Amino acid sequence: LGYARYAAQGGDWGSAVTTAIGGLDAAHCLGIHITLAMGSRPLPSDGEPPPEEARALAGLKHYADWDAGYSKQQATRPQTLAYGLTDSPAGQAAWILEKFWAWTDCDGHPENVFTRDELLDNVMLYWVTASAASSARLYWESFSPKRRTHRPVTVPTGVAVFPKEIITPVRRWMATQFPNIQHWSEMPKGGHFAAFEQPALFIDDVRSFFRTLR
Repeated sequence: LGYARYAAQGGDWGSAVTTAIGGLDAAHCLGIHITLAMGSRPLPSDGEPPPEEARALAGLKHYADWDAGYSKQQATRPQTLAYGLTDSPAGQAAWILEKFWAWTDCDGHPENVFTRDELLDNVMLYWVTASAASSARLYWESFSPKRRTHRPVTVPTGVAVFPKEIITPVRRWMATQFPNIQHWSEMPKGGHFAAFEQPALFIDDVRSFFRTLR
């Protein structure tokens, strides 16, 4: 990036980018803060898993059974999907807004968290740029087995766990890839789009962690 000292933060695909930065540029990156650990996997436990791991396992099953269809489609046939989304504003809106319904801490309706204008602004970023195809191809390009390498991240790491995140971070599962977790926060509310959904909680946590790295 050209910076001598910096920190990085990311959620969703940004967490993957941030993790890569922490693994590749430890000489300059002071630390990273993430809300999603895409590379971590469940670990076996003796007997019944602890409550936080049991909740995470249930969430993973729910995601695999009910929420992951979009990912499979985008990872295997992104161009086929893109024709329909680029042709239909209603289709593009439905494809995006369904995620806000499913992945936010919204008590069943995304307008409990966001204004209608905020939701439409997000949809328009895809519609006016005709980026249904390019955004879907990210999955096809990223989920290739050749790209599934997870370099350990040794820089100081902070994690914010929002209760409605689609894949709940679990500290024990993350320890192999992130051996230097120095900050762990359990948030009272919020979901997958943490910075958008709960900006005050989010920025307070980011500042709290990065302040220790100055």
